[in-house]
Amino acid sequence: MQRISKRFHRIAAMLLLAGLCGLAVAANAAGVAPRPPMGWNSWDAYGFTIDEAQFKANATILAGMKGSGWSYAVIDEGWYMGDPLGDRVETRHYRLDGFGRLEPVVSRFPSAADGRGLKALADWTHKRGLKFGIHIVRGIPKAAVEANLPIAGSRFHAADAADRAAICPWDAANYGVADNAAGQAWYDSLLKEYAGWGVDFLKVDCIADHPYRPTETRQIGEAIRRAGRTMVLSLSPGPARIANVAEMARSAQMWRIADDLWDAWTFPHPDPTTEFPNGIRNAFDRLALWNAYARPDHWPDADMLPFGSLRPHPGWGDPRRSRLTADETRTAFTLWAIAQSPLILGGNLTEMDASLRMLLTNTEIIALNQGRRTSRPLRALPDSLAEARLWLSGPRGGAADTVAIFNLTEAPLRAEAPWSSLGLPAGAFAACDLWTRAELPASAQASLAIAPHGVTVLRVKPIGDRSAVIRRACANPG
Repeated sequence: MQRISKRFHRIAAMLLLAGLCGLAVAANAAGVAPRPPMGWNSWDAYGFTIDEAQFKANATILAGMKGSGWSYAVIDEGWYMGDPLGDRVETRHYRLDGFGRLEPVVSRFPSAADGRGLKALADWTHKRGLKFGIHIVRGIPKAAVEANLPIAGSRFHAADAADRAAICPWDAANYGVADNAAGQAWYDSLLKEYAGWGVDFLKVDCIADHPYRPTETRQIGEAIRRAGRTMVLSLSPGPARIANVAEMARSAQMWRIADDLWDAWTFPHPDPTTEFPNGIRNAFDRLALWNAYARPDHWPDADMLPFGSLRPHPGWGDPRRSRLTADETRTAFTLWAIAQSPLILGGNLTEMDASLRMLLTNTEIIALNQGRRTSRPLRALPDSLAEARLWLSGPRGGAADTVAIFNLTEAPLRAEAPWSSLGLPAGAFAACDLWTRAELPASAQASLAIAPHGVTVLRVKPIGDRSAVIRRACANPG
């Protein structure tokens, strides 16, 4: 039965992937996200409370790293809340325009005093070479429905567009949007406004899972197309289901594959029905499961990276420095990079130290994510690495030239392993450690020494002229 089950799973995955490949033809013509998006999101450090000055301070730091690929600056939930520290929806005081659409609070975003929403802030962001993003919770504000406000550019009113039975279970401010012409008109009005602001990235919450809302995903995707501005559509929260991948890929460029990630290797889960909060360890299984579906314009998203300072008002827990160790931080960044998850930072960049900045601008590691490469987990491992995880990476259409070895245990890992047991051809290789820049002597096997929860990333070259090969192995891959 186990063999039949595995065979069925492989066949199902192949059929889903075939459908996704067909969808990719149309999506790739637009080229919305040919590489996994890289950027920063305000949630992990600011929760609901981000204001314009704080956003600009973080975006300025991000702009200083754009040469390494960092480009999207995203305001997460709460930019429309008059009192973002209110303990209930009723006390947060959402600001709406005359058509029921959320508007930025001027006391927090003073550039919105010109009556053009977040356009001035988006323009400021674009002038620094960055792209601008915002977060919304799917649906239509209850206040708009109760007042039955008109929907801009249409003959409909808010009550026509509301699906009153589809309230987000963890954010009750909105009704769902009905699968009808009025519902499409609602999202058309919303996305037309966001396109006018200059939004490049739209994160939509309470749509990818618990509950999954395919009708609203389609409506938002269609509204983006009608708005005429290229935007990355990101769906949250996770874990999204592989059974839904083809449907999500028709509209979105990234979708969350796990519940909210926070700053620990693992978290206890006394309630087996939830993965919240989610730790780094769980990402290995999730990213391996979704590996076959990562491709241009379609990126399984393992969530934001909670590195550095998580303050002044993190989206979960007390203000703090990230509890991840230096090894765990390096491991997470490597895993997200080589598995080709979007790289979205969550910490307060204005409090980033030099060591974290150096990690986040390691061009060789970032190239694994951004360099038009392919990657895959290696599932058959030698006994000496039974508790490790391995990922291989190589140029599209070429052989693997990089292997990442992760130590998932609480003890140091020391092993001697033939290169062939690491997914590479039999023979001898020269290697370069992409984190330490150490040149490894040419050998027929790898000598590994990896800290608990740590990682070693080796770029390899077949032995030729030994000194020249080592130089090539440690050269910037460009």
